[in-house]
Order: sequence, then structure tokens, then C-alpha cells
Amino acid sequence: MEGLHEVLRRARPAEPVISLVVPVFNEAQALPAFMAAVESRIHVPDARLELIFVNDGSRDGTLSFLLQLAAARDDVTLVNFSRNFGKEAAMTAGLDHARGDAVVLMDVDLQDPPELVAAFVEKWREGYDIAYGLRQSRASDTRAKRVTAGAFYAWFNRISDTPIPVNVGDFRLLDRRVVHALRQLPERGRFMKGLFAWVGFPSVAVPFERAARAHGQSTWNYWKLWNFALEGIVSFSTAPLKIWSYLGLLLAIGAALYALFILARVFLVGIDVPGYASLIVVMLMGTALNLISLGMIGEYVGRLFVETKRRPVYIVEGVYTAGGRVDTDGGSEG
Repeated sequence: MEGLHEVLRRARPAEPVISLVVPVFNEAQALPAFMAAVESRIHVPDARLELIFVNDGSRDGTLSFLLQLAAARDDVTLVNFSRNFGKEAAMTAGLDHARGDAVVLMDVDLQDPPELVAAFVEKWREGYDIAYGLRQSRASDTRAKRVTAGAFYAWFNRISDTPIPVNVGDFRLLDRRVVHALRQLPERGRFMKGLFAWVGFPSVAVPFERAARAHGQSTWNYWKLWNFALEGIVSFSTAPLKIWSYLGLLLAIGAALYALFILARVFLVGIDVPGYASLIVVMLMGTALNLISLGMIGEYVGRLFVETKRRPVYIVEGVYTAGGRVDTDGGSEG
């Protein structure tokens, strides 16, 4: 593997530009501490940083803070959405607007330690195209979240042709050619963890301990996490559809065997009157299974419907730099 890695290794610029892509949604409280941490805790020798903030329709003072920041600093770009499109769309927009030789995706809440950026860059300079943060533990999560997260990773990696690393979030460095590959993917329903794995390229894990959120509260809840997990499973596997085919086959075989049992019983001991309760249970169970299977099919059909409309992943209200507002056509490049 070492020999293969040397073959795949590509020369890196002597003084690269590293783009930090930071999606934000109602993070006015966290932004000052984040900027202070960037200044004091990110030290990458022989490299220049640029910051790409993507404002995902914030309704607090986030936009005002970022407009002032972008106007005051040459290394800050603000991509402002016309409304809230979600974190996956925000990361996509950040990748579209980043100009660096390598791009680091990170959250603003400081749960992604800024000092790890230097370790990512070091791995990138060694020849890896992707360096991702691997959580050493999930002690800061609730028990319910740890259990559900473990179940999701186990289920996803069992049924998907593109497994994703366990306990790895969006915090990672991507080489320029990885960013270019991701920008070629046209789907509107974007499960970024799966897309990062799907494009391939030499990757390496960088272990770290994830801290508690420094400011504010997370906007994620279990309903959003459930829909996010469903998006990932449906986007990267057709196994749920196959499961219902196999279940239908098993039920058909069971029904045929039961019919043979009834016929044999009639010929041997005569006709009896079946129980009303058992009949109702069978009818309700069959109806429930039909509705669940139709719902699963509907998940796939709904995503086909969304994809065929070819709407952009996001709409940009404006891009702001120290030079002022940059003209934009408003749509995504993906």
C-alpha cells in the first residue's frame, strides 16, 4: 500500500491557499468566538487561509455580523442564501465558491477543533486527497443519540455499496480535485457523507475528541435526524425496495402453505368456522404491510419527482467580499 500511495501522490503547492467553508444558520452568538479561535488556534505553516461563510437563511444577527466581517477583511467571503436551504446545500455552495488548493469543511460551534486543520493539511501534504476527523468517542451525546447513530451507521454500511466511515461527520479536508469531482454530481437530494465516500480518492482519518458546543443550541432534533438518515439510505441503496419484494415472496409462500393446511384439515376432520379475531388481525397486518411498502416506494418516487424538476440546489441572494457585493445569477453551479 505504501508503494501505491507513493504512485498516487501528487505534488502540492509550496504556499497553498486553504479555504475554510463554514455553513451558518442563526449563529450570531457563536461567530465572535469562532473568529477568535480561527485567529489563535489555526496555525498552518507556509499557507494562506480564506474563509467562506454560507449564511443559510439566518433570522438573527448572523447576516449583519458577516456583512461587516466581509467588508473589513480581504480573506472573508460571504455567500448569502435567499432563504434556508439546509446544511447540505450550504456545504455545496461553499465548495462551489471556494478557490483554495484544499478546502476544509467545519462547523462554527467549535465542536470541530480548529487546531486540527493543521493536521489535515499535513496529511494532505503527505499525499492524501481527503483527511477527515474521526471522533474518538460520543460521550458528549445522549445515550439515545449514541444508540441511534450506531444503528444508522451499521444499517447504512450493510445495505449500501458505498460504505461511510463510522463516527465521522462533515469535518474534513478535500483536495481541489475532490472538490471538482463533487461539483460534477448533479443530484438535488444531497447526502454529503455518502458523496464524499462515493467520489473515492486516497483518504486518511485524523482522530480527535469532539468538545461540547461552545455557544447556542443545535437546530437538529430527532425528527430532522430521522429524515436525514432516510435521505442517506434512499440516496445510496435500493435495498429497502428489495426487502419488500422478499417479504412479499415469503408471505405468498406462507399463504400457499396455510391454504394447503386448511384443505388438508377439511378433508381429514371436516369444515369448521374460522375465528373472527384472527381474521381481523390478519387483515390489519396485511393492510399495514401494504401501506408501509407503498410508503417506501413513495420515498423513491418522490425523490425521482424532485430530481426531474432540475431545480437548483440553492439560490444565492448575493456574494459579499471586501470589495462589496459580487454580481451573481442567483443559482447554484451544481
